[in-house]
Amino acid sequence: MSQIRCDVVSVERTVFSDDVDMVLAPGIEGQLGILPHHASLMTALAPGELIIRQAGKEDVHLVVGGGFMEVRPDRVTVLADAAERAEEIDLARAEAARQRAELRLRERAPGVDLARAENALRRSQVRLKAGRHFRGGRSSAGSGRVEGLGGDGQ
Repeated sequence: MSQIRCDVVSVERTVFSDDVDMVLAPGIEGQLGILPHHASLMTALAPGELIIRQAGKEDVHLVVGGGFMEVRPDRVTVLADAAERAEEIDLARAEAARQRAELRLRERAPGVDLARAENALRRSQVRLKAGRHFRGGRSSAGSGRVEGLGGDGQ
């Protein structure tokens, strides 16, 4: 079966690079499924979960904080504002970020940037979902942290 090259990079590092069978990405207008020989396109990504499928392997779950995706027939390149693997998510930190964002939105204190708080809430919810999904059927792998996905907008 043919494959497509997938590279996911953030400012900090290359998060993933390998040949894959399919990429599912959180486009700003909905989920995008990319297979080998896909038509070329360039699109913005929303904060969300990016899933990479490879035959005979477990799916790779990544969380991206938005960014851009370029698709060519033989390659997918994701330039993420921030990215981390699901197994690297510190659930306690993501939960704390969710609570902070909810508090900011609930209190609506003067000077609080509501759009930023809403983005922080979305990022923390995506991180929690992906982190919990990863740990659902597997043993917990460390609590690594990737700069840029703190979830609190700070």
